[in-house]
Amino acid sequence: MALILAVFAGLVVLFFVALGREDPDALPSALVGRVAPALSIEPFADEPVLNDRVLHAPEAKIVNFWASWCAPCRVEHPNLTMLAEAGFGVHGINYKDTPAQAARFLRQLGNPFTTLAADPKGRTGIDWGIYGVPETFVIDADGRILLRHAGPITQRSLERSILPALAGAE
Repeated sequence: MALILAVFAGLVVLFFVALGREDPDALPSALVGRVAPALSIEPFADEPVLNDRVLHAPEAKIVNFWASWCAPCRVEHPNLTMLAEAGFGVHGINYKDTPAQAARFLRQLGNPFTTLAADPKGRTGIDWGIYGVPETFVIDADGRILLRHAGPITQRSLERSILPALAGAE
């Protein structure tokens, strides 16, 4: 009986903690506030390569995990392009994709990425704690992760989280 009461009390505490989160649908990240993990990636075609030096460059930056097979990645692509056109460094990691399909995706929709890399086996995705694609990280001038955004970047997420994080990143 004591075990049942203890389990019940634990669930009640868990539910109250979850209710207290600002956005109960948001996926928390243990990396927020920490230096971005090292990259275990491969070059992407002949594009400038995303590497650890880029992550620690002294400006705000966006790292976006994407794939050609990802429908929400196609939906968010215009917002990544808008961020790039606004002067933000948008860096892409192509996740578990084939080089030919990924290159076709960028030819069709345009390439908003300042640098690119490929994560064909998903090792960097695991290190960064992603659940799937798309996922986007805002990184400050010291290489620390300020924000993790799971899912496509929408106009609403731009206004509520991405742009404010970028403003605080410099």
